[in-house]
Amino acid sequence: MNNKNVATPQNPIAHSISLSLDHYDHLIGCIHDGAFDTQRLYDAVEELRRMFAANYATLILRIPGVENIGLMLVAGEIEGSGTVRYFEYFHNDSPFSSMPADVSFTIDDVMTTEEWEANPYYTDYARLNNVYHILGADITTPEDGMLRMRVTRGHNQPAFSAEDKALCNRLLPHLRRSLHVHNLLGRSESLGTVYAEAINRLSVATLVLDETGCVLQLNDVARAMLKEADGIKLVGTRLEASYPSDNRELHRLIRETLDLQQGQQSAESREALSIARPSGEVSLGVVVEALPASEWAEGKGRPTVIVYIRDSVGRSQVDNRVAKELFNFTPAETALALELANGLSLEEAAENLGIMRNTARAHLRSIFSKTGVRRQAELVRVMLNSVVSLGRGQVTPLTVKPSAIARPELRSLRTH
Repeated sequence: MNNKNVATPQNPIAHSISLSLDHYDHLIGCIHDGAFDTQRLYDAVEELRRMFAANYATLILRIPGVENIGLMLVAGEIEGSGTVRYFEYFHNDSPFSSMPADVSFTIDDVMTTEEWEANPYYTDYARLNNVYHILGADITTPEDGMLRMRVTRGHNQPAFSAEDKALCNRLLPHLRRSLHVHNLLGRSESLGTVYAEAINRLSVATLVLDETGCVLQLNDVARAMLKEADGIKLVGTRLEASYPSDNRELHRLIRETLDLQQGQQSAESREALSIARPSGEVSLGVVVEALPASEWAEGKGRPTVIVYIRDSVGRSQVDNRVAKELFNFTPAETALALELANGLSLEEAAENLGIMRNTARAHLRSIFSKTGVRRQAELVRVMLNSVVSLGRGQVTPLTVKPSAIARPELRSLRTH
């Protein structure tokens, strides 16, 4: 390899690219904004493509254990540009798979023009996509492995210069930080989604309030509960209880929690409340907690208080498949156990299932034997306290009412 023209942070080559300070600031801003979401990251990649007058700019995020496939974010005239997806990538044939990390390179640093034009990577892949000149860098990120950046030009465009490499080297630390923060935020968001879905499955309504007591966020369970307006509802952006006495206590509890969050209340402040329901159903249980305050985050609209609401007779759900596997129930035993857990008597469950009472009794004896319980009340407790509400299979609400919680769709990337 010819390293005489390789630019390094220790030996920078002054670049003469016509780039104003304002343009440079804009580019750096785009790169750091890319840490926040994929669309902004794509905007940064597109800005790099335009700045280097390239036909494509690519971030190779991952090379899975599948030949000639890579997970990429591509800017350029190609189907799928702007989205993270799988693209064809001949990693095993690439002559750039073992380049020094965190240093920009071009084809001239690896081989001659004649060697490049005869290389299988060029003849079988690059030439077909009008990729003739390549400026690249393999970027190391803490805990996230190696990410690869490639900027390319076509056959009729000029080769990348030493000045282009010097500018690329200057941008690499910013790209590294942006990509690392992007991955950290992605992990945090994934964990938050998992926890939020778990709370949904456990049928706990959660609402986040700002420093004035207005609702900022709510989950599916809370949305369904507020729509019913049986005990609690949303008036504008504020929570309201159905009965005046409960409403006063609710707002007093929220105010006390806000004072606690702002350091104006002792830690012994109350945090729980029971709210009566006009329907006559068992009262709603409410818990209000202060969210940890950031030392330097001020202003309006900050998440300040979280409210948890539980309907003890409402929408707990059971995964039929998990219930069957967990207790080794037969399909008939599973169906009966779920009916009994819904609060039905053995006779009512038999009628709903269209089976004889004696058959239901036989199933019940087997259910009791397999779960180690002796009474229907114990069976309900076992079903509610097990992991059957956390599965993803066919779900039966543990309630006589239909479930109002929509299950989110799962999307997957297609291989191209």
